[in-house]
Amino acid sequence: MHSSLSLSQYVKKRNGVPLGASHSLRNMLSRSFGAKSFPVFWHYWNPIWGYYLSRNVMRPLATFLPIPIATLITFLVSGALHDVAVSIVKWKTVVFFTPWFGLMGLMVIFSKSAGITYGNFAWPVQASINTSSR
Repeated sequence: MHSSLSLSQYVKKRNGVPLGASHSLRNMLSRSFGAKSFPVFWHYWNPIWGYYLSRNVMRPLATFLPIPIATLITFLVSGALHDVAVSIVKWKTVVFFTPWFGLMGLMVIFSKSAGITYGNFAWPVQASINTSSR
């Protein structure tokens, strides 16, 4: 399952504009917060981080694990990497993001399997739901 997309191509696909374009951040925020479901929110959120997680964690795991398990582990790895970064900055052990991202991963798995969507609502409502569920 090797991705043939480069980072630039991946970001353009996610944001609709090239990496580093003046509207890249605006597009990422607009697409993320206006997503029709929680899994779609995470699909658009932080495409650079998503590219590396997809390529180096999710896809290799998905070759031998069920997608929901690979998804959960990917969220846990992302949380652990966030914890490591914060621990280095604070110079003390922080274990906040790993369980938080684990919960987010479970929410993605559950909402995807249950088919939960709120795409029929206006963008501001979608943005409110996506903001509150983070």
